[in-house]
Amino acid sequence: MYGVCQILKEIREHRGITLQSVHASSGIHLAQLSRIENGKRLPTLEQIQILAKIYKCDEKRLIIQRESDRIIESIPYPEIASETLKVAEAKVIYGSQYLTLFPEIFIEPKIGLESRRYIGNKASLTDWIMSIIKKYTPTSGTFCDIFAGSGSVAKKAIPLFNNVIINDFLFSNNIIYHGFFGNGKWSVEKVSEIIASYNAIEIEHLPDNYFSINFGGKFFEYKLAKLIGYIREDLEKMRSNLTYKEYAVLIASLIYSIDKHANTVGHFDAYIKKPITERPFRLKMIDAQSYPNVKIYREDSNSLARNISCDVAYIDPPYNSRQYCRFYHIYENLVKWEKPALYGVALKPAPENMSGFCTSRAPLYFEDLIANLNAQYFVVSYNNTYQSKSKSSANKIKLEQILDVLNKCGKTQVFEHSYNAFNTGKTVFVDHKELLFVTQVDNERKRKAFTTLLRG
Repeated sequence: MYGVCQILKEIREHRGITLQSVHASSGIHLAQLSRIENGKRLPTLEQIQILAKIYKCDEKRLIIQRESDRIIESIPYPEIASETLKVAEAKVIYGSQYLTLFPEIFIEPKIGLESRRYIGNKASLTDWIMSIIKKYTPTSGTFCDIFAGSGSVAKKAIPLFNNVIINDFLFSNNIIYHGFFGNGKWSVEKVSEIIASYNAIEIEHLPDNYFSINFGGKFFEYKLAKLIGYIREDLEKMRSNLTYKEYAVLIASLIYSIDKHANTVGHFDAYIKKPITERPFRLKMIDAQSYPNVKIYREDSNSLARNISCDVAYIDPPYNSRQYCRFYHIYENLVKWEKPALYGVALKPAPENMSGFCTSRAPLYFEDLIANLNAQYFVVSYNNTYQSKSKSSANKIKLEQILDVLNKCGKTQVFEHSYNAFNTGKTVFVDHKELLFVTQVDNERKRKAFTTLLRG
């Protein structure tokens, strides 16, 4: 470490002063001067003041160098030294206001992954799903959640498997995964300070922006829409000064913080046609973690299937005609931040990222996925919305078609669990169940059944 001791020695030598003459002028014992310059002891404050006068240099700067050496030496864990110093700096700057500005660090509970409203969310089923997986797929190798959606199943798999692959085609889901799970460097204090600065903004003074002009008074209360747009634009401006993990945590925190303030029934296919009551808003941090065993993708599932291998493939595709990219177009727009032209009453951009699983060709997409996904076990989630009275809610793949494809791969077991579906509309689901198909793959049997489809 290059500290005050080395600095004092270089100043003395630069001035052409001998240690003997310093001893004579200062009254400091020669042995003490030698130990100071060799870095074996720090000079006292009194010695610093004396030497500063002799060397004709800034006393304050020498004291700062000495104190910084003392601080560094007091930190027992070198790997957290940088973060420790940043926290110390924040405490000096903000003093008694530190905790009021950064409650996310110790006091305020962080936002959990499951707190977001999401169509098809498996949060209430994850314990049951994982219990089946661990019992009937006895491996702790690689787990792949290829349609991760809300990410709740992948979250449960992380501590149970050596490696976890998380994939979803939505831009918003991808950055949420990086925020909650991504293995990247980041500073909780830095993110907290940014969040605190946004929470201190006086919204009345903010100008209109893309978000407030388009969505204010519709999907979000007008003032809140101004703040959302301002925060998003500001994050884009400071992006080069953030690690990708910090950027993802901040964007995900914005999405999760505004979710319950959205003037919707849980998705953005429409907004509630009533005046929006202004409510207090506070930006909060998500419960961000870093996992070295997680790989995150944003790819078409059938394309990714051709390039990965895993032990357990969990498959929960969209089954009805409702496209997730259209249901969550506000968050897709917010994440991409390309400010596209918007159309229709729901103010959606031009269609993109449309899933073939939401069309009449869904059975063919499913067969292609199974044929080209290299796994020891397939675990397929399926809910019986094929009984729905709503055409848009009805499944595009029938139960019999799922079974037919999986049985071509090996022995398949079916498990079921009753639960109330997350339904934001008027569709009535009678005797709603989640079905879980578990197939132990016989590779030879699978190869013969899908000869024309295999990794084509």
